Amino acid sequence: MAAITVNALRTLFVVLGCLMLGTLIYTLSTDGSPFRRELFTPWMTATLVDFYINVVAIAVWVAYKESNWISGALWIILLICFGSITTCAYIVVQLFKISSQDPLQEPVYHVLLRHWNKGDVERNKKISFVVAARVLFSALGCLMLGTLICTILIDGLPFRRELLTPWMAATLLDFYINVVAISVWIAYKESSWITALMWIVLLICFGSLTTCAFIVMQLSHLSSQDPLYLVLMNDHSSKQVAEKLH
Repeated sequence: MAAITVNALRTLFVVLGCLMLGTLIYTLSTDGSPFRRELFTPWMTATLVDFYINVVAIAVWVAYKESNWISGALWIILLICFGSITTCAYIVVQLFKISSQDPLQEPVYHVLLRHWNKGDVERNKKISFVVAARVLFSALGCLMLGTLICTILIDGLPFRRELLTPWMAATLLDFYINVVAISVWIAYKESSWITALMWIVLLICFGSLTTCAFIVMQLSHLSSQDPLYLVLMNDHSSKQVAEKLH
C-alpha cells in the first residue's frame, strides 16, 4: 500500500510540474513577458499576494526540511522564482528518497519530516518557534483578508471574463498546483475524511486565507515549548516523534 501511495504521489507531482512548465513556456511564447505594468490589475495583485502567502508556508517547511542552509536558501529562491514547478520538483525529490527509509512508515511522514540526530533533539528541547509561527500566519491571514476586501471594494467581484488574461490563467494554475500540495498535507493531517474534505474545499475557495487559518488552528494545539515541526504531523506520528524528545 505504501509503495502504491509513493508511486501515485510521484506521478501526480511529476505531471503537475510538467503541466506548469509547459504552461509557463507557452504563455511566455504567446503573451510575452509578465513584467508589464498593464498586467498588474487589482485582482492580479491580489492573486499574487494569495500565491506568495502559500509560498511562505511551503518555504517554512523547506527551511525546516533542509539541514544545510545553503541548499535550503537555494530551494526557497527557486520557489519564489518558479513557484509550483519548484514545489513539485522538491516533493518528487523527497519522494525518491523514501526507498531508503522504513517501508512500514507512512510515505507522507517521510516527505514531511526532516532526518534528525540526537543533537537536533537537544536543540528542539531548547528552541521553539510556535509562538512566532502563530504571529506570522495570523498576520499573513489578516493581510490576505484585508487584500481580498479592498480588492472587492475597488474592483468588484473577480468573476469577469476580461480578468482572465493568459498570465492570470497561468498564475491561477501555479496557485492551484501549490494548493494540491497543501491539500495532500491536510488529507494526511486530518483523521476524519469529512473534516479534511471541508478544509480542502475551503482552501480551493479561499486560498491562503484557509492555509493560514488551518496552520494557526493546528499551532493552537501545541504548547510554546513544543518543537514547531510537530504541526506537520498527524496525531499518530506526533506521538511517535514526541516520545523521541523525552
